Amino acid sequence: MVAIGAIAQDVIDVHSHIITPGFLSALRQENRLMDEGFPLPNYDVEEHLRWMDEAGVRTSVLTLAAPQPSSPTVIRQTNEAAALLKREHPGRFLFCAALPLPDVEASIREAVFALDTLKADGIKLATNVAGQYLGCPELDTLFSVLNDRHAVIILHPHRPDPVNGQVMRQTPLAMQEYLSETTRAVANMITRNVLARYPRVKVVVPHCGAYLPLAVPRMRSLAPVMQANQMVGPIDWDANLSALYYDLAGAHSPEAIRMLLTITTPDHLLYGSDYPYVAPAVLTRSLDRMRQYLTDEPDLAPLREMILHNNASRLFP
Repeated sequence: MVAIGAIAQDVIDVHSHIITPGFLSALRQENRLMDEGFPLPNYDVEEHLRWMDEAGVRTSVLTLAAPQPSSPTVIRQTNEAAALLKREHPGRFLFCAALPLPDVEASIREAVFALDTLKADGIKLATNVAGQYLGCPELDTLFSVLNDRHAVIILHPHRPDPVNGQVMRQTPLAMQEYLSETTRAVANMITRNVLARYPRVKVVVPHCGAYLPLAVPRMRSLAPVMQANQMVGPIDWDANLSALYYDLAGAHSPEAIRMLLTITTPDHLLYGSDYPYVAPAVLTRSLDRMRQYLTDEPDLAPLREMILHNNASRLFP
């Protein structure tokens, strides 16, 4: 195994979450703590830093966890808390600000404030909020603003709308539906050429790209039939796909990386932990395993530094 002590603290983690007391309190008052089907973990910045030091993670990108708060005030307070952590721990934290969707105008105001005043490093978007899915026409004005600011967007799956209660109880969202939800939202953006029409936006897709390595070839093969029946318009595949980056949080493996490389290029792969949803000891072992196969696998070894930090450094300069 690769010894952690022999490795510089240079990993950049693009998938971690901030869970503030105000966020938890608001969800508790609305009886929404179990909206996503499982309890939210506790978050403590000192514990986060301790894990980062032990695992060799230099910088973590913070985003708000699911579910989406209904209060714009809670959104603002969370963004300010993340900005404070960034200021208090220079070089250790970046953050992508949450927005009060489905209110598009309020979200534009919050995005401008977060990027221009709080110096957010990007924007976090849920796959859907109250049934308003990424790719829907009413979000075009928001994407136009984000495009003007060359924004990085980090996606995260939320509970689908509508949701089947029986399926959710029997197969918790994180086991499968989150992957479907992510794929659904990205596919919805592709079929409307959202990323081609707003080419200065970069989008990070979580959890090893969800089902996109399987979905994209199917979409491309069926597009001519759908277009012949006037069900979708022309799709600029290259422009849409070139805007997508992929974090390796979750069930990463050499096989998962090779699958992703069928729809993207090595400079679009990023390390992600999903802290604090996974126990720190498990995350450390997982990162060690990634370091190991990125050293041992001949076809993946040239990608090691790209995945662990170089690609993220370029994405978040």
